[in-house]
Amino acid sequence: MNKTTAHHKEGGAKTFERRDPLSGAVASTAPAMNIAQATAGVERAHAAFPAWAATTPAERRTLLNRAADLLEERTPEFERLMLAEVGATKDWVHHNIIMGVNNLREAAAITTQIGGEVIPSNQPGVFAMAIRRPVGVCLGIAPWNGTLSLASRSVAIPLACGNTTIMRASELSPASHLLFGKCLTDAGIPEDACSVITNDPADGADIIQALVSHKAVRRVNFTGSTRVGKIVAGIAAQHLKPTLLELGGKNSLIVLNDADLDASVDAAVFGSFMYQGQVCMTTGRLIIEEGIADAFISQFLARTSALRVGDPHKNADVVLACLIGEPQAKHAKELVDEAIRHGAKLLTGGGLDGNFMQPTVLDDVTPGMRIFYEEVFGPAVSITRARDVDHALAMANDTEYGLSGSIFTTDVTKALELASRWQSGCVHINGATLAVEAHTPYGGIKDSGYGRFGGKWAIPEFTDVQYVTINNKQHYPF
Repeated sequence: MNKTTAHHKEGGAKTFERRDPLSGAVASTAPAMNIAQATAGVERAHAAFPAWAATTPAERRTLLNRAADLLEERTPEFERLMLAEVGATKDWVHHNIIMGVNNLREAAAITTQIGGEVIPSNQPGVFAMAIRRPVGVCLGIAPWNGTLSLASRSVAIPLACGNTTIMRASELSPASHLLFGKCLTDAGIPEDACSVITNDPADGADIIQALVSHKAVRRVNFTGSTRVGKIVAGIAAQHLKPTLLELGGKNSLIVLNDADLDASVDAAVFGSFMYQGQVCMTTGRLIIEEGIADAFISQFLARTSALRVGDPHKNADVVLACLIGEPQAKHAKELVDEAIRHGAKLLTGGGLDGNFMQPTVLDDVTPGMRIFYEEVFGPAVSITRARDVDHALAMANDTEYGLSGSIFTTDVTKALELASRWQSGCVHINGATLAVEAHTPYGGIKDSGYGRFGGKWAIPEFTDVQYVTINNKQHYPF
């Protein structure tokens, strides 16, 4: 049993408890659905598909915008739940609310952009078209860390395209995800068209297997670890189901000698420590050209040392709270300690107090150390000095991941050329690695996954192209 959860029966219905990662108190209680209950939700979504697909773009737009309004109105309730379930700071909750609202409003906006095109035909009297059609039931497997931003992303565009959805909630944020689902249904989206599945952690693997395998599920999107993403993709592949995967990242921020020092430090602090580094876009590596390294490190350390760490239950102004659980905290500490044993220099932090980790900065990190390659998912960032621009890019590309990267320089032409050689789904020039907007294409390459979320870029992920012809007096050979 997961240390932070327990399950029992209330009135014959099985439930499980999510516990506060800081206090250990019960944060929420949610239904622990079994396979039959979860797949029944898929079958209801399948039955609801024809009616939902037949709604007009204007109807879907109105409902998605209303859901965005409700999400915003329920900010205080989400603050309470996310603080208790996932140790979210006030800033992180508000970021999630903003992104969730934007995702829903962007989905509302694209309901009239799901089109097609007329195709010139070589046959006389033939009018040919390519039309995008909704596919049916779309399964979204949502993570705990981007509690609302990533939950909304998993279902908003599928719904806008005329599909019905099943969102499998994270076991670490079940009440938050159920409340998000209630925003959708309270807005008027039929319950069977957007149901939320919650399950005991012990049943998670079997539930996902059953949902992905179900014949009515036509698309799968998953946001989470690369390890689990490979499992999900493997199950889907057995049933020839397209998947959209947004997985892990080991993201680099490159600072060149001509960079704006203040701007690069600002981005590095934000990208490294927002939500304790528990974000796929977190800046895990700072690759600094030698000429600016000492000045950058001095300023970066001063900023890092001033970050407020504490209990968001007691102080709403803290910047860093605890990590999501003891296993994650121990993993982060293990990577830091291993790097130090192999020659890295601890500049600040490194200590672990329960699930709290002080913001940690390591210098002289080299390829070969685990922390250079592995995703920490904690507030620990590595510094590596680069001889020149090409050396910096070579180290940034030295990873199995390819999600997000940043480069700071006043030479934008040079930055664009480097971006063309950077093996990354996202490259930000003079901006943080942690950056995305609802209408922009977002996703990775290599072990960071494939496919793209975001506005019109996600439409191909959740529709099929149908070839349609209108024929006028065709002549056939016999």
